[in-house]
Amino acid sequence: MQKTKLLVAVLAALAATPVLAADAPASPHTFSSNVALVSDYLYRGISQSGANPAIQGGFDYAHSSGAYAGMWGSSISTLGDAGLANSAGLELDTYFGYKGSMDPISYDVGFLRYNYPGEYGAGITKADTNEIYGALTYSYVTAKLSYSLGDLFGVSEAKGSTYIELNASYPIADAGVVISAHYGKQTYKGITADGLKAGGTDPTYADYKVGVTKDFSGYVVGLAYSDTDTDPVGFYTSTTPEAKELGKGTAVLSLSRSF
Repeated sequence: MQKTKLLVAVLAALAATPVLAADAPASPHTFSSNVALVSDYLYRGISQSGANPAIQGGFDYAHSSGAYAGMWGSSISTLGDAGLANSAGLELDTYFGYKGSMDPISYDVGFLRYNYPGEYGAGITKADTNEIYGALTYSYVTAKLSYSLGDLFGVSEAKGSTYIELNASYPIADAGVVISAHYGKQTYKGITADGLKAGGTDPTYADYKVGVTKDFSGYVVGLAYSDTDTDPVGFYTSTTPEAKELGKGTAVLSLSRSF
């Protein structure tokens, strides 16, 4: 609860970030912040909030050269729901990278650190994860590859695991509407992953999503439907306080605002 209150306080501070006057000299530095409420926090098709609502937000810095950095956080419950004496209720991510363009293709490369501060049960691998990524965008379509540098979301020795995704986003400018579609494939590699597979629990899966957003004077309302091909009972099933299939098909409502 204290972590959630801290996240809310941080988001409130970010929302109060002053806006530069319209006639101020152009600066190579850009600062922005964002806040969102979602009916379910899905990441790569898997619920991180136990199919419950979550509050999220972040802060970003961008330089005119293409370099950028930022941090983003969300309330979560998945680690505690696993029934493994874990108490992490916050995800806090930090990242940096570089964006550029080779017309007509733009690119984005960077590093992302997923942090899950909290208490973990004895012998449990922390969910903290390091990934590097690269993406190419042409017109409305983006292809992205994320590569794990070690432990991956609680699976130890998973270096070389990948998440490949294809995203399409089509804006209807006059209406303030954006239509999107997504496909992703999470593949786990390494000794631990091989052991899980040998035991009949394969963490590798694919996810799919379609969605639409509408901008109402800066407030963006979204509706999306996501599904995966995970097993109904297995690696992506919570155990407490009741069994929940975290990768099942679900609709998600969201309300977000950028500053």
